[in-house]
Amino acid sequence: MKNKIFLQVFLPFVFFVATSMFSACSLTEEKSPKNEKEIYEWRIYTLTEESKVLDNFFETVLIPAYNRQGVTVGAFCPYKEGEDELRYLLFTYPNIETYNQTKKNIACDETYLNGAKPFFEITAQSPAYSSYETYLCEAFDKVPVMRKPGKERTLFEFRIYHSPNEDANQRKINMFNDEEISLFDTVGIQSVCYGEILAGLHMPALIYLTWHTDEEARNAGWKRFEAHPDWDKMKVKEEYRNTATKNQARLLSPLSYSQL
Repeated sequence: MKNKIFLQVFLPFVFFVATSMFSACSLTEEKSPKNEKEIYEWRIYTLTEESKVLDNFFETVLIPAYNRQGVTVGAFCPYKEGEDELRYLLFTYPNIETYNQTKKNIACDETYLNGAKPFFEITAQSPAYSSYETYLCEAFDKVPVMRKPGKERTLFEFRIYHSPNEDANQRKINMFNDEEISLFDTVGIQSVCYGEILAGLHMPALIYLTWHTDEEARNAGWKRFEAHPDWDKMKVKEEYRNTATKNQARLLSPLSYSQL
């Protein structure tokens, strides 16, 4: 009788403990997945003053601080003269944990704080920029790590594709992963990075960056792409219908201090 009571009381307790331990382990594994895709942070600054002040800050203070955290930074300006004065910065992190930790580390970086102080004092009354847009992105499966551009690059193309809803955005990402990036490779459109926007100004959307030796090479690459039979087949597939309803393309030049 005692054994029967013991089993009735103890076994459910053992089952509960075992189940709880299993659940805890499962939750721990789910919270800490191995992340092998890079994280990209885009910042687009709108200048209000002569660019020299901001460029000097980026080159001598901000970018070196990120480099000390193991983060590379691409820096770009509009390719064509006469366009709005903008600066594009692209920060590349190996994972989201590094992104979070880098913010904290730079806030405590004495070298950065001392170097930035004159810039902050000068621009407190006369801002060097009015504001900046920011986009946080996760790399695509097809290109999980950035492809470094060749030294002969003079032109980059920055594109944002906006989708009407989350499903359409995922289908557009699938289109790139499964077919479109490979076709870019075939026709000579050189990829740098692709990112699903996790947080940004307009959602849902994606950003990608390609490079070219010059504008003529860029135009020739797009002509080959549009004339390619694989594109003719791809663009009419049902699974890719209505995936991108707005496409913004901007041509950029690398600045002298850019690390891309």
